[in-house]
Amino acid sequence: MFLNTDSKFIWLNGSFQPFNQANIHLLSNTLHYGIGVFEGVRAYENTDGGAIFRLNDHTKRLFDAASKINISIPYSIEDLCEAQRSAMVKNNLLEGYIRPIVFLGSESMGLRSQDSLSVNVAIACWEWPSYMDPDAKRNGISVIKSPFQQYDNPLYSNNKIIGTYVNSIMAVNDAISKGAEEAILLDKNGFISEGSGENLFIVKNSKIMTPTTDFCLNGITRQSVITIAKNLKLTVEEKNLTFDDLLTADEAFYSGTAVEITPITKVDGSTIGSGSIGAITDQLQTNYSNIVCGRDKSYSHWLTSI
Repeated sequence: MFLNTDSKFIWLNGSFQPFNQANIHLLSNTLHYGIGVFEGVRAYENTDGGAIFRLNDHTKRLFDAASKINISIPYSIEDLCEAQRSAMVKNNLLEGYIRPIVFLGSESMGLRSQDSLSVNVAIACWEWPSYMDPDAKRNGISVIKSPFQQYDNPLYSNNKIIGTYVNSIMAVNDAISKGAEEAILLDKNGFISEGSGENLFIVKNSKIMTPTTDFCLNGITRQSVITIAKNLKLTVEEKNLTFDDLLTADEAFYSGTAVEITPITKVDGSTIGSGSIGAITDQLQTNYSNIVCGRDKSYSHWLTSI
């Protein structure tokens, strides 16, 4: 995944360090207890150079998540937006994945030590050609119902908190071991929550539906898809969805920073719709691609030039 690291840099607490030397202490509190937050941000090359997609929204969400676990980030939103842009420039990237992470230091150990710990911020970025097989964008992916239930605490299911991704890791690896490419998690009430790291949409009778955010992340890409669909005069409804709703859908797709818009064509061995990308998914996927690559100027406010 990481290419040419000898010539790459990571932004750490205000300065750049060589990629392979940006280390943290073994006794970092976050490593032991998972208290910290992160974001996943994407940049795309376009005719004007490169641009970061919805940078300010991602960074605001980072600060919001930190505040919910009582971490005060020692930088402003503007500081970290500029640091992410600078990291892309420093690494000579016009396109790639950006990972800001906020973690606690190693000054002391224990559950009661948060007030005595330093708050550290790092930003890494790298080339990101495709999260899944590139053909998945057209042919779709297979998913299975996960035996792992989504967290019933909205603090864990609604935020990108470092220590809360055990469920997602277990779910996706269980799916892969069973021959699928992704998992679908249900919430405590038996409704669909999300994938291991993606939001779910289904299409039925030309209506787009997606789970509420009671027990899933309100993804930036999810929000983007809803806005794009409404601007295309498509009907979008946020509602509780059952697993049967997914099985009987005309179309289904995942959305997320990494997967962008990826169709789901098989669920628990059953074919969804025609078994290939559906018309509405295709329309949204095309529009999304045009937006992130700067071809649709009506959404230029979502892009930050590198």
